[in-house]
Amino acid sequence: MVAGLPLTLKVGFLAGIVGLSIGTVLGLTAGYMGGTVDTVISMLVDIVLTVPGLLILITIAASIKSFISVEVLALVVASLAWPRPTRTIRSQVLTLRERGYIQVARRSGMSTPEIILGQLLPNLLPFLAASFVTAVSATILASIGLEVLGLGPQNSPTIGMTIYWAILFNALLRGMWWWWMPPIIVIVLLFVGLFLISSGLDEFANPRRRRVV
Repeated sequence: MVAGLPLTLKVGFLAGIVGLSIGTVLGLTAGYMGGTVDTVISMLVDIVLTVPGLLILITIAASIKSFISVEVLALVVASLAWPRPTRTIRSQVLTLRERGYIQVARRSGMSTPEIILGQLLPNLLPFLAASFVTAVSATILASIGLEVLGLGPQNSPTIGMTIYWAILFNALLRGMWWWWMPPIIVIVLLFVGLFLISSGLDEFANPRRRRVV
């Protein structure tokens, strides 16, 4: 567990960073630019979301199983981790671009990149933090699912691979609870912790959810 948990978190953080970065760029561009750009990006997101993601991930991971590593697994999971952040960030930008300070920035002669980077992005940082935690949770779940199927890094003791080896050697039927129970407990605690962090960040980012003291 001491060796495997950091590796599992590494997969989640790498995939979350890559997926959220792509989603942020596409969401900001689609939400602010609108028109044909918004239509093309939204159509691309809708197409990817309709594809069964787990099947695609299994196909990709199975085709590169011989040289898959923690970093490669993170990139595989990140390949389908950007559509949902793109959609949610786009919806946030659609509400922000009509605000008064954005209109003032436009009339003052600021360019589109300056408005996006200097006005929109800072106001989205709390929301992006909450979205990042959610993305990490989703990517960790996807990576553990692939690893349990034996499609993870074979020489790395990640949480999912530990469960895979326990299943392969019939640890449950042989009564070896110390092999499969600790990874499950760690997964439950990990997701509860990430959920609480995400809820706290969402409460901070969303004024409607802030508690009145």
